[in-house]
Amino acid sequence: MAAEKQNLEIARIQKEIENYLSLGSTQMIFDYHEKEDGVSLDVITVNPRHNQSFLFHSVKGYNKLDALHQMLDYVEVHRDKKNSYTIQWAVKGEKELHTSYFRAKDIPEAIDKLHYGRDPNSITIFSVVLNPIT
Repeated sequence: MAAEKQNLEIARIQKEIENYLSLGSTQMIFDYHEKEDGVSLDVITVNPRHNQSFLFHSVKGYNKLDALHQMLDYVEVHRDKKNSYTIQWAVKGEKELHTSYFRAKDIPEAIDKLHYGRDPNSITIFSVVLNPIT
C-alpha cells in the first residue's frame, strides 16, 4: 500500500508542475534515472508543432519524491530568476526555421538544453539572444 500511496503522490506533484507551467499544447516527460546516490529527474518538454524535445530542467534527489519536490520548488521559486533566451534553429537538411525559448544561467546552458538527447550536429543554430528582463 505504501508504494501505491507514493505513486499517487508522484502523479499529484507531476500534475501540479504541469499545471503551474501551463505550457499549452506542449507535452512534458518526467524522466527518472536511478543512481547509486539517489535519483536524477530530467523534465523534458515536447513541442508537437515540430516534434522536437528539449530539456526543461534537471534535479537530483535521494528518491523520486524528493526530486519532484525539488522540481516543484524550481518551477515555483527559482525558474523566473534564470535568464530567458530565444534560440533560432533548424534541423539540418530542412529549410524551416524554428524559435524556442529557454531559461538558463547562461548561453552554454541554454544551448545544452536545446541539444539534450540529440546529436548536436543534427541542428544548426542561427541565433541565441538574451531576452530583456521584464
